[in-house]
Amino acid sequence: MISLVIADDHPLFRSALSGALRAEIQGIEIVESHDLDSTIQCLSNGDDLDLLLLDLNMPGSGELYGLIRIRKDFPDVPIAIISGNEDSSVVAKVIDAGALGFIPKTSEPSTYVEAINAILLGDIWLPETLRKQVENQPKADLSIQHKVAELTPQQYKVLCYLHDGLLNKQIAYELSISEATVKAHITAIFRKLGINNRTQAVLVASDLKLQPMA
Repeated sequence: MISLVIADDHPLFRSALSGALRAEIQGIEIVESHDLDSTIQCLSNGDDLDLLLLDLNMPGSGELYGLIRIRKDFPDVPIAIISGNEDSSVVAKVIDAGALGFIPKTSEPSTYVEAINAILLGDIWLPETLRKQVENQPKADLSIQHKVAELTPQQYKVLCYLHDGLLNKQIAYELSISEATVKAHITAIFRKLGINNRTQAVLVASDLKLQPMA
């Protein structure tokens, strides 16, 4: 029996993919999540998950942050990216970041099954149309993404609010914490990211397209 999580913010896509996989794979168990927060919760609750099908740009993920954060917190869970963006440089980055496959969202159900079976056997699965292009891409520099993945969930939220231009008092209100705690989080963020001021924090968040977690 295969147990997997489909993490995507579009309910119609999740429903369609779940139905197609249940029709193709007998006895499959599927859990659905809609953002990074709910995905992490699913992974925390599931002891025997075989695979995570992860949308690259669902809320809270922001480019590669979600993938790297999950790889750090759940290193034993295989991950395949599902995305409508088939740019070979993006695909190369997700493989460099630890994904074991990349499945275009437009793929036929049989292709999903092929990819899932290959990944569960320990292979890296890519569409044949992208394989050679991905192999020719330079290795990605993922250092800043790994630094952001070291932030706690609360620190991550503070970084997102800094990106939105909120003052410490406003962040404290949004998170129901004191201004002193906000300042402590900001100090920790600067230290972990190797930066010195709010402007640099905003640039990091902008470059990674970070979005607040639910």
